[in-house]
Amino acid sequence: MEDLLAKRLLFVTGKGGVGRSTVAAALGLVAARRGLRTVLAEVAGQERLSRALGGEAAAPSEEIRLAPGLFTISIDPQHALEEYLRVQMPARAMAEVLSASRAFQYFAAATPGMRELLTMGKLWELAQVQRRTRGADPFDLTIVDAPATGHGLAILRAPGTFAQVARVGPIAHQAGAIHTAITDRSHTGVVAVAHAEEMPVTETLDLRDALRADPGVPLVRVFVNAVLPDRFSKRHATAIAGALDTAGTPAARAALRAALSGHARAGGQRDQVARLRERLDTDPVLLPFVVGEDGEQQVFERLADVLGQTATAKAAA
Repeated sequence: MEDLLAKRLLFVTGKGGVGRSTVAAALGLVAARRGLRTVLAEVAGQERLSRALGGEAAAPSEEIRLAPGLFTISIDPQHALEEYLRVQMPARAMAEVLSASRAFQYFAAATPGMRELLTMGKLWELAQVQRRTRGADPFDLTIVDAPATGHGLAILRAPGTFAQVARVGPIAHQAGAIHTAITDRSHTGVVAVAHAEEMPVTETLDLRDALRADPGVPLVRVFVNAVLPDRFSKRHATAIAGALDTAGTPAARAALRAALSGHARAGGQRDQVARLRERLDTDPVLLPFVVGEDGEQQVFERLADVLGQTATAKAAA
């Protein structure tokens, strides 16, 4: 955990449905508990984390305090464009004209990768020690609840692509600065979230290879979410299977079948975790299957407890 919390910018991505937002929120809670001023950034106008953690409805790109040391922001590309124009345009009136121009907005929306670049630009701004947003305090850590793998890669690749294509001018300059920051291993890292199943594990390994090739951002940690406990030994599973033949009631047979099914699923998960361990440069972090009786916030807090205990145990070892 210490190496993750030492970054200024963390992207949390992975296959859809594996719990990216949950892990991002848990990491944010851990960071805030460690005294880091942390912001959870959602992209594409999402506000799931704000709602789940009890935040109020916010205007686009408004920074909302969720808890001591923990904030959230929902990044909207249109608002990011307007903010960029205000910073870059020396004449405020010209910036207002362009941001209000429907033709200019259509041009920005139609330019391939522009929305991704604008999103990346705002994330970069959040991670700056000296922020460009007037009156905004700096954050120690920006955690991005990124989209699923493909779109997440597109956001990360956009600055390098624009820096190469534009070559000169303010867009090329800023895109180059962002690309330099996100490829700096001391500044930025990518966290992948997976389930211990074949397709998510394969997508995680593909993500690792894609990041190495372009844009050259390191995959610093893999979290395997919703790992089931290994409740039975092989001998116990054999005994349970044998008891099916003598089970006296339908309820007893159903319970025995459920136990065997859970044992088989846990075994399949162990095989996929072993596959990750064999192929990755870093040992994956296993997170238990957690249910929050009182809502998502309880799940986030329980996983944050697990991450904090894991970090403490490793430090003690």
